[in-house]
Amino acid sequence: TNSSDEKSYGDLYQWGRLVDGHQTRNSPNTSILSTTDQPGNGNFIISKSSIDWRSPKNGNLWQGVNGVNNPCPVGFRLPTIEEWDLERLTWSSSNYSGAFNSPLKLPNAGYRSFDYYNPSVVSPGNGGAYWSSTEDFNKVDSYILYFGSDANKSYSNRAVGHSVRCIKD
Repeated sequence: TNSSDEKSYGDLYQWGRLVDGHQTRNSPNTSILSTTDQPGNGNFIISKSSIDWRSPKNGNLWQGVNGVNNPCPVGFRLPTIEEWDLERLTWSSSNYSGAFNSPLKLPNAGYRSFDYYNPSVVSPGNGGAYWSSTEDFNKVDSYILYFGSDANKSYSNRAVGHSVRCIKD
């Protein structure tokens, strides 16, 4: 009904992870990094020393409809950051209001922190961030579309939990 409707928030994924239960807002935490593409548990992975849930990183996990851990239904995939940016340019305003008033009705779902000392859902109702499939090859970061008072593309650590929106290929 509005951009801060809690019933519309949905799940928060760590970049590159499949649907395994970690994405629920109240999944348990673990500090054990995964050494494989599929951790084998539904825990949200937090760490004192890493900004990724996987060691070593793998940038091929969400690439297209056939991505190893594509979280989308069959025939769907995550958009690239370029596709998100083009979508943002169609909004009536470049902020949370434009995001919600767009045909996508993107809510201010917040994000899930991977902070070892305070892992929690942060800023629900105040902004949103949506993963793209685009990674930064030089860092353990991937691109997101973020919106609050302003909407822009940005980087995020892969261990952070953000929303996803799938598109049909």
